[in-house]
Amino acid sequence: MYTKATLISALLAVAEARFGQEQIPVAGVQSLSNFGNPGEAATLAGSVPGVLLAAANPCDKLTLADKIVSTLGTDASVIAAAQNLVAAEQNFNPFAVSIPNICGDATLPATTELRGIVPLIDPAVTGSDTENANSETSLKTPFDATGLSVADVMKAQGFSNFTIAGAAANNNANSGASSSTTTAAAAATTSASKTKCAGSKTTTTAAAATTTAAASNNNSGSASNSGSTTQAGAGAVSNPVTGTFPGFQASSLGLDFGTCTPTVKFEESLNGRKAGEFTFQAQDPVVNKGQQEALNPNIIFNRICDQLVNVCGAAADAVTACRSAQTSLGSGAKDASTANAWNTALGFDGVNINPDNAPQTGLVGHT
Repeated sequence: MYTKATLISALLAVAEARFGQEQIPVAGVQSLSNFGNPGEAATLAGSVPGVLLAAANPCDKLTLADKIVSTLGTDASVIAAAQNLVAAEQNFNPFAVSIPNICGDATLPATTELRGIVPLIDPAVTGSDTENANSETSLKTPFDATGLSVADVMKAQGFSNFTIAGAAANNNANSGASSSTTTAAAAATTSASKTKCAGSKTTTTAAAATTTAAASNNNSGSASNSGSTTQAGAGAVSNPVTGTFPGFQASSLGLDFGTCTPTVKFEESLNGRKAGEFTFQAQDPVVNKGQQEALNPNIIFNRICDQLVNVCGAAADAVTACRSAQTSLGSGAKDASTANAWNTALGFDGVNINPDNAPQTGLVGHT
């Protein structure tokens, strides 16, 4: 009886030891109080435990890691804290499930510096030694994550004992768009990597070429892609807080983005940011609703592409064009050239990237 009681106590102690993983990355984020606006680091740190609970969607921590960077900036200490969150072990109850749940969304994390990092997993999982060694390695030297989700990267490095959650929204598009989107993204990534040193102009050309090809496919005769019926100028807004949107505009490339206009703006001092700090944001209030501006353009590009699927009713090839442009330009320069390149790639060449005439006192820039 004593032996049985001792064994049960030991098992409970082990189980308890594996819980509480959600607290480990908190201190690192809390220590970033010198970055961003007052209180932002503390707020972000307070969000960490919730995304690491056993029942949380494994993609949520990647989204939060992106938000840490978009909110607090790209200082090395900010990046390190966000990387540690990506690599953090999610709470796991081996008495309830036998393998962990891993994010399968290839667009997350969107921040370049956070990609290629794989998470720790519970030591009770078969193969954990391999995965935990890979996690440690990835924090020093991230693995190639081109076109891959965290789950894909883990598989590529020899660990596949998990379930997958949170597949990319564009993988649910009509008529098998999953395969074509992945292929297009991979091709655009290869093109971007080869031309990276040649400057943003070459990258822009690659993105525009990819988009033009998508537009050509759009015009080849799919009845579902016959074009949006939204009238030009619909949804126009001029608000000193949420910003100015000139209204719906159709793509010059013939892409059907549904009821939305997928353009970006690049403005100074949005949402109380310091003078001289420029960030990216979607222009359409339907697209930017609830989304903070970001220093990293890829975060906004990812948001736009997601909203095209989730809210706007965009055609599958338009979503593919968006993802291809994201792949080509997501790691581009954090300046106006990338905003202009994005708009051009999707058929909105010459769109004003400062419609709010920023900086303006009290301007938040999103709904």
